Amino acid sequence: MIPRSRGLALAALAIALTATLGVSPAPPPGAAGTHPPRTGFETSDGARWTSQSEEQDFLAAVDRATPRVRVDRIGATRQGRPVRLVRIGAPAPERPQDVRRGNSVLLICSQHGDEPSGREACLTTVRDLAYAKDRATRRFLEHTSVLVVPTANPDGRAADTRENADGVDINRDHIALKTAEGRAMAAVIRDYRPDTVYDLHEYGPTVPYYMKDVLSLWPRNLNTADAVHREATSLSEDFVEPAVQKAGFSTGVYGIWTDPETGDPVKQVAGDGQERILRNTAGVKGSVGLLVETRVDAISDAEKADPALNNRRRVNSQRAALHGAFTFLDGHRRRIEQATTSARLAGFADRGPVYLGGADNEPATDEQTLTDPPCVYRLDAGQLAGIRDELALHGVSWQRNGEGAVVPLRQSLRGLVPLLLDGRAGYHLAVATPLQACRGVVGGNG
Repeated sequence: MIPRSRGLALAALAIALTATLGVSPAPPPGAAGTHPPRTGFETSDGARWTSQSEEQDFLAAVDRATPRVRVDRIGATRQGRPVRLVRIGAPAPERPQDVRRGNSVLLICSQHGDEPSGREACLTTVRDLAYAKDRATRRFLEHTSVLVVPTANPDGRAADTRENADGVDINRDHIALKTAEGRAMAAVIRDYRPDTVYDLHEYGPTVPYYMKDVLSLWPRNLNTADAVHREATSLSEDFVEPAVQKAGFSTGVYGIWTDPETGDPVKQVAGDGQERILRNTAGVKGSVGLLVETRVDAISDAEKADPALNNRRRVNSQRAALHGAFTFLDGHRRRIEQATTSARLAGFADRGPVYLGGADNEPATDEQTLTDPPCVYRLDAGQLAGIRDELALHGVSWQRNGEGAVVPLRQSLRGLVPLLLDGRAGYHLAVATPLQACRGVVGGNG
């Protein structure tokens, strides 16, 4: 149970974070006495989505106005659009090590370009955290760094397409890292090691089984540490779902059709343990991952007649879910840090199985289970040259071995290594040679 004093602080924080749940009211002026900027979505009352130039001006204004925010360009798309990272704190963290020293969350917004509501919710959240004057928000930001990628797929957003300009679904690229956008996000996760990775999406419902306003799902990959899995499940079930329901929206688990009358599961249609999906990659890397999906289609005659009403509902439901997430981040801060720290240290013990398939609701087969994993995987010179950059972006350590290299399992990303290098893994980067014995093959650092 949360103590009464802690509960009051959480309530104050929740009020601050949801002050602009609707798009019409503007937050109070900031410390500098300037009026906070508003998004194109807000100024149009939801009639249109914020443009790229409006986003750039909006973030620049927030960056100038307060020391709580720093905005950086972390990459560029094939069409030259910037991918930005916003760092928020009290004050904004200057270096990755400043973020790694405390609790942190990374918001990934609109990986799919035709799912814009998450981006709008992220932009207004950046502004609200930057300008809030209440003590609860300031204390929250003193203990928790908030990282935001406002538009993870700028080319797709400009074209209103799910994929990026190369026709690639970025949310299926978190292992291969072939896209500029996926590489930028991987570098952020490697450098900042966020404790929580929160991924905002939208979905089209399937009548009559899949009709909720907001759906969420945790990492189901079996290489996710138990404590991380528990925290991610709690984030979904104990915080996001109640916050969404309190705001008047319906909610459920993503990927499972349910009977509209009984609520019983009918069919699993998504949400497997694929390691290349961000929520799963995050879990394998020791972060509390969560996917959140809000419903796109109009749910009433009024929304059908007024697209702006539909758009506002989509954004408001995203913000309601974020309300629950921020309450989780504050209330579970120590538990989150313990879970992620222990998960990342466990790899150095090099004990226990590694799974090449399966999910938390679908046990791995014997063929998918490395009960006695190899000590290292050996790469020849050509293999190393082909995936060296991807290993670096993931943060995987390797050691030189002749002209090639060996990649030990005894490292923080132990559960990721076989997914990258074992030929039996579904999305491997190379078919490396597994070696059970390390003696004589471990040399200098790569």
